[in-house]
Amino acid sequence: MTLREYFNQKAPIWDEMVAEKDGAKLSALAGRLGIRSGAAVLDVGTGTGVFVPYLLRMVNGGKLVCLDIAEDMLRRARAKAFPRNVEYLHADVATLPLADGVFDAVVCYSSFPHFQDKPRALAEMKRVLKNGGRLFICHTSSREEINNIHRQIPEVENDVLPDGAEMYTLLRVAGFGNIEVEDGPTGYFATAVKAPGCG
Repeated sequence: MTLREYFNQKAPIWDEMVAEKDGAKLSALAGRLGIRSGAAVLDVGTGTGVFVPYLLRMVNGGKLVCLDIAEDMLRRARAKAFPRNVEYLHADVATLPLADGVFDAVVCYSSFPHFQDKPRALAEMKRVLKNGGRLFICHTSSREEINNIHRQIPEVENDVLPDGAEMYTLLRVAGFGNIEVEDGPTGYFATAVKAPGCG
């Protein structure tokens, strides 16, 4: 079963059985992103749109592009009737059908472990960021908790979140700067900036 097939299969039960339901956790996580009003944001691995309401509060009159590899997940997100400034894109993060340098921020909420080619995904996300744009890789659970859950599911048993040192190296090799990686009981949070002059 491909990753796309797995998530399409899970789409009908995702919100009830899998998604984070603690609004306070999601709100606190969104608050850490510091995304300004009017920003253009790419939400990679948007799923059923669990994090979209929180991103919308920050983007305000800006633009939010919700991307996912599983079309049934996106269908569920679209059915939530978010405002007009939300766009939906069915695509793979490793080959983004988007122009260079168009986003102020790229957010990977609860999705990074599932990127099958992480270096290529990072290169693509950096490409679509503006100079000075920021990448966020975030979860409301710790790395250990996420990886333990995934290892119990055959379809995603190899989809793990890198430890701090490995994530730092992945981001540095991809050409990002101002890298910060935190992992603790309240969640996993990595952020980095596309420096001017980066491709």
